[in-house]
Amino acid sequence: MQTPPVKDGPRINDEIRVPRVLLIDQNGEKQGEMPTSAALEAAEEAGLDLVEIVPNANPPVCKILDYGKFKFQEQKKKNEARKRQKVVELKEIKLRPNIDIHDYEVKAKAMFRFFEEGDKVKVTLRFRGREMAHPELGMKLLQKVKADFDEVAKVEYEPRMEGRQMIMILAPR
Repeated sequence: MQTPPVKDGPRINDEIRVPRVLLIDQNGEKQGEMPTSAALEAAEEAGLDLVEIVPNANPPVCKILDYGKFKFQEQKKKNEARKRQKVVELKEIKLRPNIDIHDYEVKAKAMFRFFEEGDKVKVTLRFRGREMAHPELGMKLLQKVKADFDEVAKVEYEPRMEGRQMIMILAPR
């Protein structure tokens, strides 16, 4: 047995099955509580649709309006909201324990730019060969990064070793 397709959006015209509704006309004026059949007739006279705006109210609130235009406006609102939405990305900066001062400054400049754009930054410190013998140097470097970005970013994931690399995640304040 197949179930009927579920309609998304408000109920319109003959889909409204309640006996009485609170009617608002096309000018936005409240007409009061009336039988659904009378509300449907009023909508037909105006050449528009009867749309259930607040289905959970007692009685449900229905409005006389052009349903096609209403759907179009709703779609525009959704698209506007989606446009304004900012997706936070996770950017990665890779460092080495014995990084030079100038190289560090270049990486720091990139990190500042990422924080201004509202992105999170994952600082990865990779150890090679004998560097593994001195993880405290890496920890010292990550503490320096933490101190340098204290006013623009907060630490979301404290520095810790994961295999041959040390990882820390910073998020913009």
